[in-house]
Amino acid sequence: MTTRLFASPLFLGFDHLEQVLERASKTASDGYPPYNIEQTGSSGLRITLAVAGFTMDDLQITQEDNQLVIRGRQSDDTQGRVFLHRGIAARQFQRAFVLAEGIEVKGAWLDNGLLHIDLARPQPQTRVRTIQIGQGGNGTAPAVEPEQD
Repeated sequence: MTTRLFASPLFLGFDHLEQVLERASKTASDGYPPYNIEQTGSSGLRITLAVAGFTMDDLQITQEDNQLVIRGRQSDDTQGRVFLHRGIAARQFQRAFVLAEGIEVKGAWLDNGLLHIDLARPQPQTRVRTIQIGQGGNGTAPAVEPEQD
């Protein structure tokens, strides 16, 4: 039996967070390639993956909904080569990161076997809104007018 994290009736509209957490736990099991996540400013983040041996053509970065997916696939260039020892494996990988709502991918670059991906986190804005209470007995709430910017 699984415990629902957001089972409280006080958490309205958070059902999707359970799905996000479940997806993140499934993708966190493989440790290859190793990576760092660092803060690069008040609203900036950088993911750095160690992808030695991969070229730009071997790598693909996609954003699928709120998931950043990095895939690596090396071409087999071993034809005609005889290895006495092969300790560097040519392997493929897929690494996924779940992004919070509003995070933007600003760019990516490959440098000395490290793939860097810059992200920007939006600054939260405080919103205060007054909801009018109407009178009526028909069981429907009065319409809420949109905010003025």
